[in-house]
Amino acid sequence: MRKTTLFFLSILGLLLSTLAFAENSTKTAGYTIHHNAFLSTELSAAVLKQYSIRRSPNRALINISIIKDVPNTTGTPTEAKVTVTARNLRGQIRTIPLREIKEGDAVYYIGEFLVENQESVAFTIEAQPLGDDKILHATLKQQFFTR
Repeated sequence: MRKTTLFFLSILGLLLSTLAFAENSTKTAGYTIHHNAFLSTELSAAVLKQYSIRRSPNRALINISIIKDVPNTTGTPTEAKVTVTARNLRGQIRTIPLREIKEGDAVYYIGEFLVENQESVAFTIEAQPLGDDKILHATLKQQFFTR
């Protein structure tokens, strides 16, 4: 298995494992925004190395993909201009820089940020699909438990 596919499968596994607890997607304006946030310690050493991500119990990642809804299919991965703003309970606001990753037809965006134990973070996601003038909006709330 290619190493680039390993990262995608790891993210997909994390996303699917959390679906029992909450739907981590937002349907809006003909698109579905998939979003998930988790600690870097949940990824394998090989994946961390492949994508130059530092493993730390206080380092978290957000993963976002934009899928254009296509009837009778699972949709089409779509490139977009994506921005993420994070706000914690103390009112601290930060913009999370994102990297675009393409693997075959898949396109997703990952961003790294630091968290404290039991920190709750509310994410605001804005995405403008390539070639489209609409701006899509989604939100995600996540509490992090560091080791």
